[in-house]
Amino acid sequence: MSDSTLWWLLAGSAIALELFTGTFYLLMLAVGMAAAALAAHAGAGTALQLVCAALVGSAAVVGWYIRKKRTPADPSVRALRSVNLDVGEIILVDEWLPDGTASVKYRGAQWSVVQRPGRAREPGAHRVVELQGNRLVVEKV
Repeated sequence: MSDSTLWWLLAGSAIALELFTGTFYLLMLAVGMAAAALAAHAGAGTALQLVCAALVGSAAVVGWYIRKKRTPADPSVRALRSVNLDVGEIILVDEWLPDGTASVKYRGAQWSVVQRPGRAREPGAHRVVELQGNRLVVEKV
């Protein structure tokens, strides 16, 4: 069996394994294996094929990692109005307790409310931005 065939089989195996695990990084490693297969087709030696696979695969993984870190994260599912109909509703906070919480009447029940981090606690109208367990996370309107 030729070196290029072995590299193509390894790349295909990495792609198949990625389909079972769902990690995108295995696809990046498969790109490195495909680059080694192309190097084998070009007549490169085994050492150069290994270096090619390692460099291209590593560069693809690092590049994808950097790209993923630079893009903003998806909003929490708890903050999506399509999942939780309380998000976006307006509530009235009369007073904040010293522990940073408040108790409000909302939808016929008492709810514990916390302010979104980094915001000043002021009484008045607030918008629900997220649900954390049984607490409403709010921000001032």
